[in-house]
This record gives sequence, C-alpha cells and structure tokens, in this order.
Amino acid sequence: MTTFLHPARHRARHRRHQRLRSLRTAATAALVALGSLTALTTATAPARADTVICDQFGSTTIQGRYVVQNNRWGTSATQCVNATSTGFTLTRADGSVPTNGAPKSYPSVYNGCHYTNCSPGTSLPKRIDTIGSAPSSVSYGYVGDAVYNASYDIWLDPTPRTDGVNRTEIMIWFNRVGPIQPIGSPTGTASVGGRSWEVWTGSNGANDVISFVAPSAITGWSFDVMDFVDQAVARGLAQPSWYLTSVQAGFEPWQNGAGLRVDSFSSTVVTGGTGPGGPGTPATACRVTYTPSVWPGGFTTNVTVANTGTAPVDGWRLAFALPAGQTVTQAWNATVSPASGTVTATGTASSARIAPGGSQSFGLQGTYTGTFARPGQFSLNGTACAVA
Repeated sequence: MTTFLHPARHRARHRRHQRLRSLRTAATAALVALGSLTALTTATAPARADTVICDQFGSTTIQGRYVVQNNRWGTSATQCVNATSTGFTLTRADGSVPTNGAPKSYPSVYNGCHYTNCSPGTSLPKRIDTIGSAPSSVSYGYVGDAVYNASYDIWLDPTPRTDGVNRTEIMIWFNRVGPIQPIGSPTGTASVGGRSWEVWTGSNGANDVISFVAPSAITGWSFDVMDFVDQAVARGLAQPSWYLTSVQAGFEPWQNGAGLRVDSFSSTVVTGGTGPGGPGTPATACRVTYTPSVWPGGFTTNVTVANTGTAPVDGWRLAFALPAGQTVTQAWNATVSPASGTVTATGTASSARIAPGGSQSFGLQGTYTGTFARPGQFSLNGTACAVA
C-alpha cells in the first residue's frame, strides 16, 4: 500500500479561500435547479426540488441548518453534487489523481463554519469544555468502481476560528476503497464509541491529523462526536479550552466517485460542560471511593465518584487536597489541576454527567515524599461527599 500524505489538501483549501471572494458571485449563478416539480393529482404540497452544484466551491443549504458543498480543490476536472433534502449524491466525478498524494476533493455536508461559510443557526464554534455532548448520525451509500474514503471530519482550534485551516483535524474513516491510507503512520488501536479503530497520527504540513480507520465498511452510525474529541485531548492534540469549529460528513475521491452518497446527516451540540458557559450543577449527595496502589516514592489511584442523590450532576468537578509532598504526574479519564495542593478533577466532555445512582471513575499517578496518606475530604460541585 502506498503511503498517503496529502500535504496539498489544506494548502489547496487555503488557495481556495483566497479565490473564494471573487468566485462568490459566480458560485451563486452556478446553482441549477434539477428538473421541475411533478404535476400533482392530489392536494399535497410540492416536494422540494434538488439542487445540482457543479461550481468548484459552490454550496447550498439543506434542512435550513446544514451546508452541502462541492469543494473540488485538487483537480480541474468537473465534479457535481446533487443536494437532496437529507444529504447529497456525487453525480459526476471526472478525472483522477495519484493515490500517494492528495485526493481530488471533499464533497460534504456540515454543521459549523468552513472558510467563513457558516451553516444557518449553528452554535459552532464552541469551547470543548462547555460541551456536554455532540450527538451525530450519518448514513452513507457506496460504489465499487472508484478509489475513495468515506470520511467524517471534526475540526478543532485554539480560537473560535471560522476561516482557514484549524490546528487539529480528526478524521473518522467509515470506509476506504483502493490503495490509500491516512496521513502519517499507524500508532495503535483504540476503542471509541463502542467500536474498534486503527489509529493513525501525523501532520500534513498545515495541521495535525488523527485518523480513526474502521476495519470494515460502516454504512450508518449514530455516535457522540465528543468521544473522538476526548481522544484528541488525551493524546495532546487539543486542549479542553480549544474550540470545536465544525463537523463534516463526506468523501475524499482519488479516482472516479460518481454515485457516492450521504443519504442522511444530523449534528447537534449540547452544552453542559465544565468551562465558561457550563459551570456544572450542584450535587445533592455523593460518595467517593479512593483506592491507591503505593510503592516507594510513587503511587497510582483509582477514584470513583458516585452520585447518591436524586438528580443528575452535569459538568462534575471533584475537589480535594493532596497531602503535603504529593504531586500528580498524569491523570486519565479526567483533567486534574494543579499538580499539588488543593486540586480539582474535571470530567471529560463525554463523561460530564453522573446520573442519579450512577458513577464516574478516573485515575491518577503521582510521586510523594515522606509517608503516603490519602486525602481526607472531597467535594463534588461544592457538595461535601462521604468517603467509602
């Protein structure tokens, strides 16, 4: 298999952005109504006509909330998409490019902002640590006589950027056909959203990329985007204070591609995280189980936070004082700061809720001097907890 680096992808997008202003007027003229409304024999409302887009960077809105874009940036050959009421079909995909370079294009549908073109009413960009969940659903239709991937893209940036290339791109490869592979190199496997993925990491010269590749084709899936965002944060490719700027579902074709479809797409962003705009809800009652494993000079601890009250706790923060001489060196399934003294453990974006009778667990590793001791008191969103 030939290594795919596609460094030209985002440089091409940058060049596209420079040309976009002058092309905007022409893009409007390129939107062509496909067919005409069929004469009705009953008193039903007419169906919405599909919209065919052949302009290089043309776009249209569907459902009053998402943008469908042609986004042909890697070739001069003709490409057309037919935007439907629920998604789009790639109706023409002329030309081909080498499989060891960038793809021809990224026809897609998205929620958020792409080179200043923001979908109507979107809440993006939004700080990662203020997002409680970001449920999404997509269904794909595939063809066999092309070289392509079906890619769901998630874009992250340190600022609420609505134009240009973001700092980190998360790619979810639902399917791949032909001798292509993600940017960078394989770095292991991961279980995300209840599925197993091959993980690739690298850079295309403009931004960091982490790709999750399905072992076999997925035609449809409903999932939480924040599960993948949490993976990027845990691997140091983003920070909780960064912004989710857009989520996009589409295809990257290298050869042919006519007939590829996104049959349906939905994306919602639900606030309820722990950052500004998401302060968390008070706990009514809680219990903490603190289970350390100690060796000379070091320790690990598993911490379970149980909600023993009758209402859910959203955006949970567990505060406790580390005994003198203890320092946290790393944590998992939560963010712990500062490293010593009175610290606060903050749940990840995808585990920000503790249901009544439920619990969340996290771990930490650290060093100590003198005699090891456990913290004596814990508080959950300001409420003192019992210690098991």
